[in-house]
Amino acid sequence: MELEKKKAAEEAVKWVKNGMVLGLGTGSTVEFMIQALAKLVAKGLQVVGVPSSERTKELAGNLGIPLTTLDEAGILDLNIDGADEFDSNFRLIKGGGGALLREKIIAFNSKVNLIIADSTKQVEKLGKFKLPIEVIPFAKKGVLMKLEHMNLHPVLRLQSGKPFTTDENNLVIDVDIFAIEDVEALNHTLMEIPGVVETGLFLNLADVILMGKDSKVLVFENNSVQTSFRVHTKNT
Repeated sequence: MELEKKKAAEEAVKWVKNGMVLGLGTGSTVEFMIQALAKLVAKGLQVVGVPSSERTKELAGNLGIPLTTLDEAGILDLNIDGADEFDSNFRLIKGGGGALLREKIIAFNSKVNLIIADSTKQVEKLGKFKLPIEVIPFAKKGVLMKLEHMNLHPVLRLQSGKPFTTDENNLVIDVDIFAIEDVEALNHTLMEIPGVVETGLFLNLADVILMGKDSKVLVFENNSVQTSFRVHTKNT
């Protein structure tokens, strides 16, 4: 699995061109990509990165990759991120590392989203990996009750015995969606719950998936991304 992650990561940096403003995702596969990107920067590649988490910011900064903020960068040329699961419709579950909110904001504001993953992340049906939902602390009890009523078996994510907090100081509730057939409708319902900030369902966002498979990299291209804002930015 580690070899597959590294292969996908090394293939991803081949998509990077001089002068690009990059979205830098979060996760173990992305860390391989950041290491490969840093080597190119050391050889003279000129890029600027927008990190999706404090963890990524620290790693990329320590390796010498120039960084900026989304406010300063505006629309990003290319976003490279990982996935906890993806299906044949290019739908993703993300947020295992707790950075789902910033990751989705960066993805929405990127011309191209390049997803890198090992072969264990490819699934026929989403939901073996629990879906993360980011929630403001004030709404925790009410959201947990609503999710329980929806039979999603919610679990408040903990870290060292205490509630895990995101970089935006929110909480994460993980839910079981494997029995759900219509994830688009589910996402809409979840986002209507007061206190829910974002979900780890990434729909209509992935443009290309690079999947490490043994010693090879398989390329899946999505030609049906429908988000109007992103289609517009691609054509500018």
